[in-house]
Amino acid sequence: MLAKQERATNTSNVLRLDQPFSLFRGGVLTQTDIAYETWGQLSSNKDNAVLIFTGLSPSAHVASSTNDPNEGWWEFMVGPNKPIDTNRFFVVCVNSLGSCFGSSGPASINPNNGHPYRLDFPELSVEDIASAGREVVTALGIDRLHTVIGASLGGMSALVYCIMFSEEVRKLVSISAAVHSSPFAISIRSLQREIIRSDPAWNHGNYDSNSPPINGMRLARKLGLVTYRSSEEFNQRFGRKRKFKEQPISPPFSAEFDIESYLDYNANNFIDQFDTNCYLYLSRAIDWFDIAMHGGSVEAGLAKIKTESNLIIGVKSDFLFPITQQKEIVDLLQSNKLNTSFAPLDSIQGHDSFLIDQKNFAPPVREFFSD
Repeated sequence: MLAKQERATNTSNVLRLDQPFSLFRGGVLTQTDIAYETWGQLSSNKDNAVLIFTGLSPSAHVASSTNDPNEGWWEFMVGPNKPIDTNRFFVVCVNSLGSCFGSSGPASINPNNGHPYRLDFPELSVEDIASAGREVVTALGIDRLHTVIGASLGGMSALVYCIMFSEEVRKLVSISAAVHSSPFAISIRSLQREIIRSDPAWNHGNYDSNSPPINGMRLARKLGLVTYRSSEEFNQRFGRKRKFKEQPISPPFSAEFDIESYLDYNANNFIDQFDTNCYLYLSRAIDWFDIAMHGGSVEAGLAKIKTESNLIIGVKSDFLFPITQQKEIVDLLQSNKLNTSFAPLDSIQGHDSFLIDQKNFAPPVREFFSD
């Protein structure tokens, strides 16, 4: 596709595709923006590129840089002398297609009518996120990636990238992901979407951007926060500590435990940053994802991966993407005679551990990239 590069207001680069971008479920975007950031230098033979896919809510700002010194969402993992060492590797992180941090999504302007897409945005799949990432890689002149890596939704994106573009990747790192979502995880996300849609302010997706469905998003995010962490962590961090010792609670039934304040604080932060319809689209894309779509079965889909080596990481306290799902990926890749390592970690922070637990996560990633 013909492409040109522009700058977004958040200092990300934006790749604009001027030819139609076909989506996995049949839709077409006539004009597509894909936001991304880079760190390090591409080698002369272009063999040191690492592509990072994000989870549901982050931007492409995975680490600080001279262009943007603000701390990134994976600051302990990416940078000079860090596990993904930008002295050695040229790192590219893309903002997911469908998100609201520079890439085209429901909050973007539809070039056909000059209004936000809202629910007119085409049906979005994880495959589309992977394909958009490849467009960035191609625009940068990279024929083959050293490694593709991602966690959660990003881990799914990384897996399907290696299936769809199997000749263009040497190595894979998939963290806290799965070949498809479990019924339990689908039920949680389905409830989150229903909570949002039940907020009258959602207005069938036609809410005013200055008056979004705040209450629905706040409650959905609270439910998500409960599933992203673990009971053990909540016990250690909060116990049964209360905000107030003896003062009466006012109004009645309002938050009185520290854990409730934690949920309030983080949910309120999130709703100020993320567009509601983008959240709905990305949430549904995770539920739709199924490796079996690439060959008729999960086994046939994963058999298309041709990487030289793989690292699959899971967390024992993760009940949203339980570690049995990462073990399934390991077993199938190994059955295909692919060099695959498994790192089942003892982090207590549940699904969010990859964002927080430097002590457990940094060593296996550093070892993998040290070859």
